[in-house]
Parts: sequence; structure tokens; C-alpha cells
Amino acid sequence: MAETNKKQKSALAVLVTAVFVVLVLVAVRGKPAVVPIVNITRADVSQTIASNGKVEPIDPMIARAEFPTFVSKVSAIEGQAVHRGQVILRLDSSDIQAQLAQARADLITAETSLRNAQGGGAPADVADLQSNLVAERADVASLQQAQTQLQQLFVKQAVTKDDVDKNTTALEKARARLQALEQRQQAMQQQSGSDAQQAQLRVQQDQAQMSSLQEKLRSATVTATADGTLYSLPVHEGDFVKVGDELADLADLHQVRVRAFIDEPDMGMLQPGQTVQVAWDALPGRMWIGKTEEIPKQVVPRDRRSVAELLCSVDNSKLELLPNTNVDVKVLVHQSKNALVVPRGAVREENGQRFVFVFNGEEVKRRNVTLGVANASNYEVISGLQEGDRVAVPQDRVLHDGMRVQAA
Repeated sequence: MAETNKKQKSALAVLVTAVFVVLVLVAVRGKPAVVPIVNITRADVSQTIASNGKVEPIDPMIARAEFPTFVSKVSAIEGQAVHRGQVILRLDSSDIQAQLAQARADLITAETSLRNAQGGGAPADVADLQSNLVAERADVASLQQAQTQLQQLFVKQAVTKDDVDKNTTALEKARARLQALEQRQQAMQQQSGSDAQQAQLRVQQDQAQMSSLQEKLRSATVTATADGTLYSLPVHEGDFVKVGDELADLADLHQVRVRAFIDEPDMGMLQPGQTVQVAWDALPGRMWIGKTEEIPKQVVPRDRRSVAELLCSVDNSKLELLPNTNVDVKVLVHQSKNALVVPRGAVREENGQRFVFVFNGEEVKRRNVTLGVANASNYEVISGLQEGDRVAVPQDRVLHDGMRVQAA
């Protein structure tokens, strides 16, 4: 009997529990889901590309050492404003001056050799040869005339054959000497042609050497080529510098360039003239405005990223942005003023079609929408909604068309 009572009590407990569960389910099913509801309003919507970048001067003057030497004097301070023609520093140029003096002497010697070669040889040698030629030609002419006269007299038996033979021998010797002098003149002219080419080459080499040394001598005094800011001065008095070492950098920093590193997927949204916002961690709260310039034509690797290097001109009238600093960059690629906006959390997508759930006070109805510009929180509504419509923001809840809901 006791066993029977126990079974009855157990069955009754199960029945009570089942009834309770059914009642709870009925109560829950009858209660609408609580969902956040928002009104469709108007606002400005901007779509931006956020990235990082680096500040660069526009048309900087970068002075580099053109010969190895020591810094003899520094006349400026890094960061100061400088004016065109102002001396920034000087390098020790004593060795260059000595080389320049030797090059000038070498050039004089080469020019003298060139003039001599173009004149047929050394002036003294040419004059001596010319004098000998004149004398020998006169001697040959005189002996030739005497030979003619002696032969005529010999026919008349006025002179002996021995007299004619002596003059003949003297004439032949004179002709031989004249021929030797003419051959020597020809040889000197040929040699002079070759010497002139070599001398011309030496003159050109010495002139180039002098020009190079003069340029190095001028570079020993570093001066500002324009008004600007001396933003880099890495050397000090007494430092030894090698060829190519950076001495000073200056530029007009009122307008700077920012090289923004744009990720490859965002390249298609870039256009010239887009507004750029620049921020620098060193000056929180400050913002600089600029414009995009040349759109990049290629992608390059950078820090495990594939980026396009976008050049942006930025107004820096207060000279706050410094060259080579790292900055944050936002490029405004699209903007709609006073547009209908819907929160991103309200938008769903199915088979490529975007839609929202419009709330009518009791239930939600699915409505397809066409969207435009997007930012981090909102979409611009092109069609499908009107100002004042109320839409559900389901968050993680799954809604369906005609579902009863309660506004949170």
C-alpha cells in the first residue's frame, strides 16, 4: 500500500512540473521580444580611409659633403629660421685650395703645349727652322743662277770646266741641305698634329679638374639657398665628414607634404583633390588639413603591408609639423550632407540584398533598402526609407517579417 502511495505522489509531481512548464512557455510566447528601436533621421555622413604617413618637406635643400674633411665652423642652430645667403657652416678647404693651385699650374702648362703644337712646335725651334729654310733657299737660288751663268761662260771658254764642276757640287750640297730642312719641317708638322690632340685632351682634363675643385671649394661654405627653416643640422665643429655625408637640411615648412601609406584594397577610392586630415600624437587635439595630390600608380611592400604611397599637400602655417615625423592620416573619400541615415546595426543582408526591419508599433516588417556612403556607425539611405521611419536594431536577436516586438 505504501509503495502504491509513493508511485501516485511521484506521478502527481511530474504532472505538476509539466503543467508549470507549459504555463511558462505559453506566457513567454505571448510576450513580444524586446528590441531597440531607432528613428530614421538626417545627418552628415563621411567615408574616410584611415592610415599612417610621414611628413616630408617640399623642395628641400640638402647639403652634403663633396670631399672628406673636417667641419671648421658651425654658424647656425638646428630649428632656427634662416635667410637666403646666410652662412650655415664651413668646412676645412686648405687641401682643396692646394689642389686647385696645382691644377691651375697644370692647366697653364697644358695650354702652352697646345699653343706650341698648334703653331707647329716650340716657337724657338720653329723660328730657327724657318730661318734656316730661308737661308738655304736663298743659297740654292744663288748657286742655281751662278750655275747658269758659268755654263754660258764655259761655252764661250771664259771659264774652265773645273769652275763649273765646283759650282755644281756646291749647288747639290745646298739642295740636299734644303731638302733635309723641308723634311724636318714636314716631320715637325706631323708631330705637332699629334701633340695638339694630346695637348687638347690635357687642357680639357685640367679644365674639368679645376671646375670640380672650384665647385668643391664653393661647397665648403654651406649657405641657405632660400628663406626657410634649418630642420636638420647633424654635424658639429671638429667633426670629420666623408663624401656624401649629410651636413644640413632646410626648407620652407609653411607648406609640407605628407606621404600617406594607403592599403592596397583602398586604392580604388582615391582621387586628386580629396580632403586630408592629419593628426600627430605629439600635439594631441590638433588637426592639419590638406589635399591629395598625385594618385599612386603602384603598390610597394612596407612593414608586411602592400601599400600605395599617396602624396598630400598640407598647410603648416604655424610650423608645427616637423619633417620625418610619423602622423595619422584620414582621407575623406565620400561625403553626403543632410542625408537620411540608418545605423549599421539595423542593416541585414541576404543574397546580396540589404534590408531592415521597420517597426509599426506592434510588429516589424522587412523592407529592402539601397545604401550609399558609409562610415563607422551609419549608412546613407538612398531609397527604401523615409525620415521618421522607425527601424529595429536587433543586435544578436534573429527577427523575421511580421514578428511582434516591443521597443526597448
